[in-house]
Amino acid sequence: MSFQPVFVQFWEKVKESIENKTYAKLTLAKTIGDTELKNIYVRPVLLENDMFSLQLTAKYKTEEIESFHSLEEAFFVLAPYMNNPFLTALLFTTENDITFKLNKKRVGSIIEQAPTFKNASDVILEMKEKGI
Repeated sequence: MSFQPVFVQFWEKVKESIENKTYAKLTLAKTIGDTELKNIYVRPVLLENDMFSLQLTAKYKTEEIESFHSLEEAFFVLAPYMNNPFLTALLFTTENDITFKLNKKRVGSIIEQAPTFKNASDVILEMKEKGI
């Protein structure tokens, strides 16, 4: 059984949190073994003309690489990293923390917990203010 349908459900929660202006941050973490790539952080940004984008920061042992993607592109960029090398994706919203987790058999699950963050990201708050 593939974990990808569960990751698609998780990504729907990411999109909902951005639409509902509750998104705080997203992190891909917990690698399999000692890998060059340690984490990927996903933060919303407003580019020129108040165009919404996601900034992906890939943290390696020796460097950081940033890239910018639309919400749809980001899914296709991030999905291949699940299971290779990451086992966990953590979505922090003001309503709850949502964790996508792969177990040893690589079966995906989604766990919701009480929120860590009281406020959405600064960019999300700015978007709310501007009515974007």
